[in-house]
Amino acid sequence: MLKKKLIDASYKELLGKRLVISRTDNLGDVILTLPMLGYLKSMVPDLKIFFIGKKYTEAVINQCVFVDQFLDAEALSKPQTLAALQADTIIFIYPDKNLARLAKHAGIKHRVATSHRWYNWLYCNHLVNFSRVNSTLHESQLNFKLLRPFKLNDVIDINELIPYYGIQPTMKDFSALLSRDHFNLIIHPKSKGSAREWPLQSYYELVQSLPSQSYKIFVTGLQAEGDLIRKEKPELLSHPNVTDLTGKFNLTELTSFISQADGLLACSTGVLHLAAAVGIYTLGLYSPMKPIHPGRWMPIGKNASYLVQHKECNDCRASKECACINSIKTNEVKEQVDLFKTNRST
Repeated sequence: MLKKKLIDASYKELLGKRLVISRTDNLGDVILTLPMLGYLKSMVPDLKIFFIGKKYTEAVINQCVFVDQFLDAEALSKPQTLAALQADTIIFIYPDKNLARLAKHAGIKHRVATSHRWYNWLYCNHLVNFSRVNSTLHESQLNFKLLRPFKLNDVIDINELIPYYGIQPTMKDFSALLSRDHFNLIIHPKSKGSAREWPLQSYYELVQSLPSQSYKIFVTGLQAEGDLIRKEKPELLSHPNVTDLTGKFNLTELTSFISQADGLLACSTGVLHLAAAVGIYTLGLYSPMKPIHPGRWMPIGKNASYLVQHKECNDCRASKECACINSIKTNEVKEQVDLFKTNRST
């Protein structure tokens, strides 16, 4: 567990009892913010936390025990909505000009943001100077930098964050899909273009290499992603040992399904971080290119790991294709998946 500093009077005065966290970017970013919320709740158990995010992330945020209320960022247009929360503090994990303006007009006393956005100098009164792009820290650790005004530890070991996700999936019965006698492996090949992706041909070769008597394989993704796979590599979804689940689940159902499976394989995308957060065996496939390398974005969980080629990757910046992630061998991935299966059986 995290080593906690003594809470002095200035800390209590600054943080207060009602806190707004604003993170209005994508699912993976949101999930990697949750440990900070768990940490704050461990420090102040009666702290009430409101989370402003994109509507599509609501399903996961609502499954986090550390969040008391979700607010849709796109529905916030008047300062009165924020004022009604009676919040003492708002922390902008992700910069947002409109919400910063609303927070000031709403009269939220402590408004914390990075100093690297000009509009934060107009609307926020606690500015923290640090760089995400140039830092050697993981994204989840970087979020803690914004706790500096509260005199809290802003450098936390990654492994100490694992117990603080707080995601409790809404359980649904998937026993008709999952097998007790096999290792239930989810493959999530696409990322909506947010990451460099391992080739579909490599996923297909992996599926072919995994014996059907030991593995049951599921492919997940959005309907549009499934359509793309059917166009580019239909053999992957029609393989006899693959169950095509693309477009079948909403995010609440997907979270539940992932939590009941045994393992998940994906590139650097939100679903990867979701699997790591709920504790199943998770393998991420990464490009070594900064700032999208695993040092910044690797999955964090008790059973999470990643593969990356340890070399320079600057030549891939101008291309959607990444020779470095493409060069991860199928047998390397199979070895790690087989290790997951062995560890689960012991």
